[in-house]
Amino acid sequence: MQDYQSQKPIVLDILNAHLAMPGNLLPILHGIQDTLGYIPAASIDDIAKALYLSKAEVHGVVSFYHYFRTTPPGKHTIRICRAESCQAMNGKTLESHAKNSLGIDFHETTSDEHFSLEPVYCLGNCACSPSITIDDEVYGRVTPEKFDQLLAACKGAK
Repeated sequence: MQDYQSQKPIVLDILNAHLAMPGNLLPILHGIQDTLGYIPAASIDDIAKALYLSKAEVHGVVSFYHYFRTTPPGKHTIRICRAESCQAMNGKTLESHAKNSLGIDFHETTSDEHFSLEPVYCLGNCACSPSITIDDEVYGRVTPEKFDQLLAACKGAK
């Protein structure tokens, strides 16, 4: 994991590239997350100062949107669909199994920094519920057994 001082020039470059844009807070946050993988907590102060906002305003936007992370993600990000169709097809069982298998909850990363677990509220794969993504690859009809197989494949692909 990098410290913020090494990331600060990247954050400032993204800020400067968007300063003249109206409604620039979300594009800035997306730019930082897309580049660094998350929005460092220490960057909130720099963002607030550059945009003449309070730290509370910036933090409020970051914490409101589920997409934004404030901690570094693991090597692989697993997203489990929590929409109605997936829930109707035993999504809760899959969710519990995933949390137990990984030893983490949503918005957390395993201690070996290999996996992060995130909720998502529809993958558009309702006909094949329950669905997950692993690193943006969609998998449908995921049972706990299939989840274990996918997890093993990720671990084997180090």
